Amino acid sequence: MSKERDFTTPIAIVVAGAVIAGAVYFAGQNKAQAPSGSPEAQAPKEVNIRGIQKDDLVKGNRDAKIVIVEYSDTECPFCKQFHSTMNKIMEEYGDKVAWVYRFFPLDQLHPKAREEARAVACAAKIGGTDTGFKYLDRMMEITPSNNGLDLKLLPEIADYAGVDRAAFQKCMDSNETAERVNRDYDEAVKSGARGTPHNVIFVGEEKVVVPGGLPYERVKSMLDELLKKVK
Repeated sequence: MSKERDFTTPIAIVVAGAVIAGAVYFAGQNKAQAPSGSPEAQAPKEVNIRGIQKDDLVKGNRDAKIVIVEYSDTECPFCKQFHSTMNKIMEEYGDKVAWVYRFFPLDQLHPKAREEARAVACAAKIGGTDTGFKYLDRMMEITPSNNGLDLKLLPEIADYAGVDRAAFQKCMDSNETAERVNRDYDEAVKSGARGTPHNVIFVGEEKVVVPGGLPYERVKSMLDELLKKVK
């Protein structure tokens, strides 16, 4: 996963087509949310991000030839929508794809998102990846988005996910997952992220940027084409 290429490659062209289609889709959405959700037309030529890390939240096969790395803000309405899309994608594609979830809280738009990100990271640190995703799934399910989640619910979500509440509270009080969130955030910025969700797809050794929360049909179409190329 070390080589980095731009949209001149055949695989990147496939992905670029999905981005354009997604841009058309989002043109009819709430324009007030454009800064934190709409796809961008351009991608940086270099995508300097890490491959799958030991402490990453990963669904699917860590050795899959197609890896979707998502940088997300838990209070972004487009991220909430895309989260549902990705869960559906993983149910369908299973071990053919890996979904890596990383944190990109947009503090100016959603001041609560950073604490929520730390909470997800705490749940994963205490209970493992499956527990972290269970916590994240529940948070995405109940948040009204746009900074609307009551932070008093974070310990209750821990209960729902099966996380020991005392351990969870200790983790939150100590701020011990802040560095993890900061690391993901800084990496997203360096990779050219301007909004959420910001996705980077690894296809073998290539990395292609796909900004924005594409609808399920577009993601499925894109993956079907990519899987033909990596077999």
